[in-house]
Amino acid sequence: MARLNKLRLGDLLVSKGLITEEQLLEVINKQKETHTKFGETVVTMGFVTENDVIDALIEQLGIEYVDVRRIKIDENAVKLVKEDYMRKNSVIPYAFDPLVPNVLKVAMADPMDIMIVDDISIMTNMQVDTVLSTKSQINVVLDKMFGATQAMAAAEQYRKERQRDKERTGVTTEDDTTSGDDEIENSPIVQLVRSILEQGVRRRASDIHIEALEFQVRVRFRIDGALVVVMTYEIELLSAIVARLKIIGGMDISEKRKPQDGRIAMTVDRRDFDVRVSILPTINGEKVVMRLTSKENLTRDKKNLGFSPKELEKFDRILKNPHGIILVTGPTGSGKSTTLYTALSELNTEDVNIITVEDPVEANMEGINQVHVNEKAGLTFAAALRSILRQDPDIIMIGEIRDGETADIAVKAAITGHLVVSTLHTNGTASTISRLADMGIEPYLIGDSLVGVIAQRLVRRLCGECKKLVYADEDQKKLLGYENEFELPIYDPVGCEACGGTGYSGRIGVYEIMPVSSALRAEIAKGARADEIKKVAMADGMETLAMSAARLCKEGITSYKEALKIAYESE
Repeated sequence: MARLNKLRLGDLLVSKGLITEEQLLEVINKQKETHTKFGETVVTMGFVTENDVIDALIEQLGIEYVDVRRIKIDENAVKLVKEDYMRKNSVIPYAFDPLVPNVLKVAMADPMDIMIVDDISIMTNMQVDTVLSTKSQINVVLDKMFGATQAMAAAEQYRKERQRDKERTGVTTEDDTTSGDDEIENSPIVQLVRSILEQGVRRRASDIHIEALEFQVRVRFRIDGALVVVMTYEIELLSAIVARLKIIGGMDISEKRKPQDGRIAMTVDRRDFDVRVSILPTINGEKVVMRLTSKENLTRDKKNLGFSPKELEKFDRILKNPHGIILVTGPTGSGKSTTLYTALSELNTEDVNIITVEDPVEANMEGINQVHVNEKAGLTFAAALRSILRQDPDIIMIGEIRDGETADIAVKAAITGHLVVSTLHTNGTASTISRLADMGIEPYLIGDSLVGVIAQRLVRRLCGECKKLVYADEDQKKLLGYENEFELPIYDPVGCEACGGTGYSGRIGVYEIMPVSSALRAEIAKGARADEIKKVAMADGMETLAMSAARLCKEGITSYKEALKIAYESE
């Protein structure tokens, strides 16, 4: 370890040409203000990425790197160090050396911190062998191992406090967390709510459900599209949890009979999250659903969306249109917003005026004028659109076309030389035409204005660590559309430490992209049915959702079961 400590991380990054001497001084000065570690500060300031720091340390110092989320952790090793010490210093003992007695393997965010190494050695009375991991990876594992315990401890502490209040005063108020004490950061309910939110972020949840059952409060996370129960509490905690969320979400704490919506801004592991909170009164109490979104997830590179090279080419071609309507369709939670924001990032240059109208604004984007719909104030999608057209826009993004009035303005804007991008709730590309016609738009106007439709879904990605090779039987080959293949290798989910036993890790988009060709435009203008439009689009080379899902299954990216869901849904 002494050898590692000789060269400081800052000097190492300068010698690698990743930061300048001036940036090094900036980081050191910032460090003095924030009292954070150098590696954390340099990443937060945006001078390098976390991977740059990892690569520099591995290459220059020969430190072994371990992603602790992907290995089996020895619980006996973890028990040797207190949880609060591990969290404070971003360390986790994860195994004993099988070859050398009395050696403890410890993953550290900063393996060059000799003082922490000495501390752990004294605490455990063992020799310490360090490896590099990241703070966020260590936090995920600590949450998995201690998150529920930590939350339960906060819940128990709150219960005891209520009991003490009752013994002292003879009564307990329904919302005793709404007093000034609620703002104290170390109060049990504040800790409990923070713990639920942080665990949701670290476990990659898209939504957090806090539900009032008859005798208990159930917390579930939606991970990769499926709800998972993560913890349950006594029903007495519900009013306190809801009151805390109402306070930080800017809602009315005294109102319990009406649905309410709010927003919470939070930072977890240096990433900013926007939390949309929805509260709904049910027979057992108020149910809370929180949608977690981060700007970096919404504005990702188009190459990371899951497009095949052929689909990417079509996507680029649609975006090159100077005017017209581009529609992204699919059910709620199918990734439409991500595709829309990615398209806007692609179109966002200094020489164009982009204005969006959204309900709500999901991510703030630099250089784009974003308008938040406020129906109470009379600022509907249609009203906002009329005003936007007087703002000399080049590109207009409408969060969702919900009614005929909005559709009519969008079509007129597209015909008069604007590029309009929006979403619509339909099952496929061809049915989008019928939906616009149902909204009262004339077929010839749809044909004139529409330049492309992208229908999409999300399927779960197979875990790369544990997926198992199998061969499709005749029925499976037929349903996937590969009945002529002699042998069709596909993969099944298994489950391991890396994927939390589910067999899946993350999700990927499945797309059906329909550029509007002249042949298609003629069909649309004469009011053709959805099945006729689909036939022409497929003759033009369109790959359907079912075909795209089958291809992902054949490529080993998703499972047969996931592909089958899309095949049945898109029939």
